[in-house]
Amino acid sequence: MAFLNSVAYVILLGIAAHYIGEALPERWLKYEYALFRPRKWEHGGVVYERIRVQDWKDHMPDMSRVMKDMVPKKIGICPTSDEIWTLVRETCRAEAVHLGLCLCAPVVYFFWWNKIGIFLSGLVIVCNLPFIVIQRYNRPMFIRLAIRLEAREERKKYADTHFIG
Repeated sequence: MAFLNSVAYVILLGIAAHYIGEALPERWLKYEYALFRPRKWEHGGVVYERIRVQDWKDHMPDMSRVMKDMVPKKIGICPTSDEIWTLVRETCRAEAVHLGLCLCAPVVYFFWWNKIGIFLSGLVIVCNLPFIVIQRYNRPMFIRLAIRLEAREERKKYADTHFIG
């Protein structure tokens, strides 16, 4: 019975995490906030390149392909800065959700007060860590892209309003 309770908890936690994540206010999802800021030990993403995240990240499950209420995680052919800033916020949302799942994982241990509980708790954490890594790898690139697109959009707007034909 404890095993079924553990499985039910993990399933319900995953379902609830989706809806809680979607309900997070955008004002909480600022990339400048301490939780989402790059860390010195990340060395501008070099640490993630060493584990070759760029090779395996696109092979991980993406809930936005299944859940139509989620923002798709793909960049179009001609993205706007607003679209990229939306992706930046979504990386913050996803990181917060997966971190929350990691923090809630030890509760599984209360269903199984033995090595199985420790294993299941660890499994939930290990399964969520790659998604946190992906968000932390992608976000700085998205931020740089959004800034470049904003500059291009400003130059175009200036050229369009000051063009003498």
